[in-house]
Amino acid sequence: MGQVSWDGVLEAQTTSNHLCIFQTPQHFCPSLCVALTTWPFLPLGPGDSGGRGPLLISAGPQTWEVSDRDQQVWILQGETLVMVPRSSNVTPATVTILPCKYPESLEQGRGVPIYLGTQDPDMCLFCEEMDGWPRLWLKEQNILDLYNQVGPVRPFLFYHSRDGNTSTFESVAFPGWLIASSQVGQPIFLTSDLGTTNNTNFYLNLKA
Repeated sequence: MGQVSWDGVLEAQTTSNHLCIFQTPQHFCPSLCVALTTWPFLPLGPGDSGGRGPLLISAGPQTWEVSDRDQQVWILQGETLVMVPRSSNVTPATVTILPCKYPESLEQGRGVPIYLGTQDPDMCLFCEEMDGWPRLWLKEQNILDLYNQVGPVRPFLFYHSRDGNTSTFESVAFPGWLIASSQVGQPIFLTSDLGTTNNTNFYLNLKA
């Protein structure tokens, strides 16, 4: 992960094939610190795609599909994200991602802090304690509203780390607890039990 400052603009994200440039409609303040979040990083400058393909210019967060090593994908069932096998009859959830504007105020070395949401409907993942345990929920929330807060909104933030060509998402509010999946048809959840049958590694696939 690297950071650069560009006058006037935006955040930038590199994927395996693209450099994604995000400019929100609000036009952020000059010298906004730009988080080059979560995807394989190459040294980049303004207008430089690092040889990785075309620039993608967006007026908001880029959209993604999320899958695991068993070819299960995240889908929306009501207000729950559930894992099901990928097929032509399955419509994966449209997942939105934006970085936190205040990474320096969070613990360093754990990954890039990001907000995770869904599109249609607009909801965001957040973590809270229930019955003494961290729980993962979807809440009706616009991801840009979180991004534009005057400080990090910790219950909605996750440390995004790369593990080979997969990604992990660790709760900022509950360090050591990661988003996980297990059985087919079951919701994603938080776990601190790593290296077991729970899957905590996911693929991010940029939607066209």
